[in-house]
Amino acid sequence: MKVLMEKEAEDFLEKKGFKVIKRGLATNLNQAKEISKKIGYPVALKNATLLHKSDKGGVILDVNENNLEESFKKLKSDKVLVQKYTFGKEVLLGIKKDPTFGHVIMFGIGGIYTEILHDVSMRVFPIDKNDASEMVNEIKYEKILESRGMKANKNLIINNILKLNELIKKNKNIVELDINPLLVDETNAIVADARIVME
Repeated sequence: MKVLMEKEAEDFLEKKGFKVIKRGLATNLNQAKEISKKIGYPVALKNATLLHKSDKGGVILDVNENNLEESFKKLKSDKVLVQKYTFGKEVLLGIKKDPTFGHVIMFGIGGIYTEILHDVSMRVFPIDKNDASEMVNEIKYEKILESRGMKANKNLIINNILKLNELIKKNKNIVELDINPLLVDETNAIVADARIVME
């Protein structure tokens, strides 16, 4: 099995037509400063060597020019992923290769709510637009997508679920894929974190 950590997984998805957040990998503070200037503050810093970064204090959000150095040092890593800090409704998209059913496509509420709500819909590959639409509408907390002034564009979510379907067609060796979160607002759906396991 080959595990693609976040930077590799995001590069792979970008090549496959997914919109991915602006980012760069820094191995020292000066590189982190250069990348941050290029993509524009505020940024998020992530310890690129950790798998479950949030649980282990490996993510620092909303970093600006004044606290970049302090934040970079706090991560204590020689590989730091610098990303544009962006807002949007957080959803998760996923693929799991099941021994019985084959590839299964998943959609649900993402971000910090993933573990709390466990609100996920699934379909067995292959799926069509109707399946993808049903997946979006059948989660229990679907109203989260439209609450608090910012709406998530459901058509963009559906398009991204269908991209997973296309991905499986051409990459049958994917055993597991997690996009969490996909940040969605009215005009964009951007991959902000990803991990892929391949055979």
